Amino acid sequence: MKIAIGNDHAGVETKNAIVAYLKGKGIEVENFGTDSNDSVDYPDFGHAVGTAVASGEAALGIVICGSGNGIAMTVNKHAGVRCAVCWTKEIAALARAHNDANVISIPARFTAVPQAVEMVATFLDTPFEGGRHQRRVEKI
Repeated sequence: MKIAIGNDHAGVETKNAIVAYLKGKGIEVENFGTDSNDSVDYPDFGHAVGTAVASGEAALGIVICGSGNGIAMTVNKHAGVRCAVCWTKEIAALARAHNDANVISIPARFTAVPQAVEMVATFLDTPFEGGRHQRRVEKI
């Protein structure tokens, strides 16, 4: 499995921890994010992740910015991408199980790094339930 990850300047530390976790699990990661704390524009990185997921180049995506909102809005502009802003592992599980989210957005300024890694682990381990949720996803 290949995962696309993108972040702005607010998410460098969080991204680095998540990438280390994913690589430790043997997961291929394509880093579209910045590695600098210098101010950058989150849409540049969100569009790269959105393109990778929409095209099938990546199975899933992870995006990170200060609030998680701006980069999620950007990624969601891509057809077939369902990005959910998550702030707990329970929200991450529901995003996958009920919404078939294929991108998780993490608010770096409001989420501790260990919590962010835990959310990613939950996101990856939770399957889509289908059933009544499939009908709803098809209406998106």
